[in-house]
Amino acid sequence: METKKVVGMRIKSLRRARGYSQERLAEIIGINPKYLSSIERGEENPTLDLLMRLSQGLKVEMQEIFNVEHEGQPPQNLRRKLQALVGEIKDQDLSRAIRILSALVR
Repeated sequence: METKKVVGMRIKSLRRARGYSQERLAEIIGINPKYLSSIERGEENPTLDLLMRLSQGLKVEMQEIFNVEHEGQPPQNLRRKLQALVGEIKDQDLSRAIRILSALVR
């Protein structure tokens, strides 16, 4: 998958995780919502300045925007990866892992 498409998907994922609409995030960072939409679809390459504003608007470090290891993978692959990770959790961390996962599915 093209880098700009994967990065766009990551921006969209981070925006949704913050509970922002495209219109709200675009307002926060000072761009047109249609331009943000085209970035999220991987049709436009954001400038370095815009990436900085996106990271500030999303309240994440800029490197988080590029943390795209799992973006765009089929859900069944992600579920297998998650199951493998759960199997590696230390006994003393199981309760904490359950609380974290429970919060994600609510």
